[in-house]
Amino acid sequence: MGYLIVGIGGALGSVTRFAIGRRLSENSNSWMPMGTFFINISGAVLLGVVSSMTLSGNMYLLLGEGFLGAYTTFSTFMYEGFNLFKEDEIKNAFTYIIGTFIFGVIGFIIGIEIVKLF
Repeated sequence: MGYLIVGIGGALGSVTRFAIGRRLSENSNSWMPMGTFFINISGAVLLGVVSSMTLSGNMYLLLGEGFLGAYTTFSTFMYEGFNLFKEDEIKNAFTYIIGTFIFGVIGFIIGIEIVKLF
C-alpha cells in the first residue's frame, strides 16, 4: 500500500513541478533558471513544514516521500541532511550539506518556523 501512496504523491508532485517550472521559465527574462530555483527553494520550505508536523505514516508518505520527493530532489536532500544532525552524525551532515544552496537551508528553516507559529 505504501508504494501506491508514494506513487500517487509522486505523480502529483512531478506534474506540479512540470507546470510551475514551465510557467516560470516561459515568463522569466532572468539569466538564472527561475523555475528550478523556485521549485527547489519552495520544496525545501514545504519539506520543513511537512517534517515538522505530526502526520500519520500514510500522509507523510503521500506528501513528504511522494509529492515532495517528485516535486524536487532538493527537498529530499534537505530532509536527509537534517536527519543526520538529529542523529548526531555531525561530520557526515556537514559533508552531505556542503555545496548546497544557502537559500535551501534558509527555506527549510522558514518552513519549520511556520509550523511553530501555528
